[in-house]
Amino acid sequence: MQALHIHGAANVLCNQDDSVQWKATDVLVTDGLVAEVGCDHGHSNNDTTLAHATSLDATGLLVLPGIVDIHGDAFERQIQPRPETVFSHDIAMAETDRQLIVNGITTACHGLTFSWEGGLRGRDAALAMLRQVSDSANHFQADHRIHLRFENHHVDGLRDALDWISQGWVSLLAFNDHLPSIARKMQTPEKLAIYAERARCSTAEFRARLEAAQSRAGEVADVIEALAAECRRNRIPMLSHDDETAADRLRYQDLGVAISEFPRTPQALTTAMGLSNMVVMGAPNVLLGGSHCGGMSATTSISAQACHILASDYYYPSLLHAPFKLAFVEQVCTLAQAWQLVSENPAKAMGLRNRGRIAPGCRADLILVEASVTGAAKLVATIVEGQVVYCSEPARLIQRRLPLAA
Repeated sequence: MQALHIHGAANVLCNQDDSVQWKATDVLVTDGLVAEVGCDHGHSNNDTTLAHATSLDATGLLVLPGIVDIHGDAFERQIQPRPETVFSHDIAMAETDRQLIVNGITTACHGLTFSWEGGLRGRDAALAMLRQVSDSANHFQADHRIHLRFENHHVDGLRDALDWISQGWVSLLAFNDHLPSIARKMQTPEKLAIYAERARCSTAEFRARLEAAQSRAGEVADVIEALAAECRRNRIPMLSHDDETAADRLRYQDLGVAISEFPRTPQALTTAMGLSNMVVMGAPNVLLGGSHCGGMSATTSISAQACHILASDYYYPSLLHAPFKLAFVEQVCTLAQAWQLVSENPAKAMGLRNRGRIAPGCRADLILVEASVTGAAKLVATIVEGQVVYCSEPARLIQRRLPLAA
C-alpha cells in the first residue's frame, strides 16, 4: 500500500457534510485516494498506515483540490509554435504535460478544434492528437482528455466525429461556429494571411475552403442534430460556444446541450441562467481585467453568480492565479468559492464525481500553494493520484525519502 501523509497545512479546502470548508488539518492518502481528512496518531482509523506513510510537511501552505481544466487549447503552440513549423505530437504533448503539472492542472480537457479550415485544425492534426492522448495516457502525469470543438460548417467531418465519439476518444463536445467571424476578418489581408498560415495553405486556397463550407450551410442543422444525438447516446456532455442570443441557447438546450461556453451577450447569459445551465468563462479574462476580444467580463459575471466554471482557454497559468485575484484583489467572492470554479464545478460538468474535491474516497489530486493576502500565489507541489509529480521546494516538504516522478 502506498500512503502519503500531508500535515501542518495552514488550511485544507475540504468537502464535508455537502459543504466546502477550510480546516487546519491533515490529509491521509492511500493507493491514490483520499483516505482521511483530519488524522493524526491516536485520532485516526488508519494509525498503522499513518505510521508508515511518506510525510509531507505543508506548514504555511494551502492544500487545494487539483485544477480541472474544461477547455484549454494552449497545446496548439507546442505543435505549431510558428506558422511554418510543425513538431511531432509526442514531443508537443510531453511538453504540454509538464506545463499542466507546474500550473497545478491535474485534469486537462484539450480543446481540439476540428474544422473545415484544415491544417492545424484539420483531420490529420486531429487524428494525431486523439491517438497521442489515447495511446500515451500512462506516460502523462496529468489526466489528459479531449474536448472536441466541432466547427458546425465542417459537414464533411461528421463521419469522423461520430467515429471518434463511438471509440470513446471524446470526453466533451462543443458546437462552434467561427465561420461568420472568420469571413468578416479575412477581408483584412493580414488576418487572411494568419488564417492561411494556420491552415497550411495559400490565401487563395483558404478562400476556396471557406466558400466551400459556406455553400453547404443548408446541411449544418442536420449535422448538429446527428452529433448531439450521438453524444446523448454516449452520455457525453455538450457545450455551445459563443452564444449570441436567447434563440441560440434555446436551440442548443433542446438538443441536450446544457453548458454555455463563453456567452457573448447579456441576453445569452440570462437565458443560460434561466435554464439552470452551467456557464464557462475564461480565467485569462479575470487576470486581464476583461475579455481580449470584446466579450463579457468574467469577473462581473462571477460577482453576479452568473459564472460557474473558469477555463484556461489559451493560457494555462491563468487557472492557478485567477481564483486568488477574485478573492483577494477583486473581492467578489471567497477563495473557497473561487476555487470551486476551477476544481469541483468543472469536474461536475464533465461527469467526474471522483475529483475536484478533497474528501474520503476521492482521487488524490492535490496541490500545495503558498499564498498571500495580496493575491499572489506560488505553487509548491502537485500531487496526482497520491504521487508527488512536481515539487519546487523538496527540502521544505519532504521529511522522508520520497520517489518523485520524473
